[in-house]
Amino acid sequence: MKTAIILVIVAVGSVLFHLLSPWWWTPIASNWAYIDHTISLTFWITGAVFVAVVLFMAYCIFRFHHTPDRQAAYEPENKKLEAWLTVATAIGVAAMLAPGLFVWGQFVTVPKGATELEIVGQQWQWSYRLPGKDGKLATTYTSLISPENPLGINPSDPAGRDDLVVEGGEVHLPLGKPVKMLLRSVDVLHDFYVPEFRAKMDIIPDMVTYFWITPTRTGTFDVLCAELCGVGHHIMRGKVVIDNETDYRAWLEQQKTFAELTTPIRKAEGETAPLPAAQ
Repeated sequence: MKTAIILVIVAVGSVLFHLLSPWWWTPIASNWAYIDHTISLTFWITGAVFVAVVLFMAYCIFRFHHTPDRQAAYEPENKKLEAWLTVATAIGVAAMLAPGLFVWGQFVTVPKGATELEIVGQQWQWSYRLPGKDGKLATTYTSLISPENPLGINPSDPAGRDDLVVEGGEVHLPLGKPVKMLLRSVDVLHDFYVPEFRAKMDIIPDMVTYFWITPTRTGTFDVLCAELCGVGHHIMRGKVVIDNETDYRAWLEQQKTFAELTTPIRKAEGETAPLPAAQ
């Protein structure tokens, strides 16, 4: 009897803790409210199953507890019960998977006209690259990475001359415009995560992963690495700033292009040949 009461208290207490707890997600700052809705749906489905199972256990303990005049019945199988459990489980799993697949389809279907932003993860900092006036990002190769070219941009690619490079600093994004996030790593697994965006993605060496967002409010937000990437994992943080159009353009004007960053180095090495001209 005491065990049954304890189980009821656990079920009721769990529900009350969720309803009365002040904890919730940080205020959203992108178009991905779908993520919140999907997580909430999953939570309520699994929560309802949890409460039902715990209360059922409490009922069974109370209803069928041992008494001197009661003898246990041996019933190794109950096909009707098994069928109902199979159907209910299948419906519950489908109810959780379907919204997730729907949101995932939207998550990786980038709208036309989205701005591109390359995010480079490396132990233990974030770097960024944006296309210049030509609207194109140059090719990159891991073999080209060096202290002078930390992102491995191909100097022979004309599209790279005006690529804007932000190494280890904060990155800015325009308010209300879709942005395609291109993610790559130069060493180990990382995961780009901004809690307010409700968007994250693993970054895998020798692969380019992606997702897209549309920022919905201005502000400065923390960038985290959500994949254990070494002893400096906890300090792999950054900032992303959402600006209005005027401020965003002003920030862009202050950024250095790949050509501007490499010219002093090339001059110091005595190289006089210019980078390939843009076509």
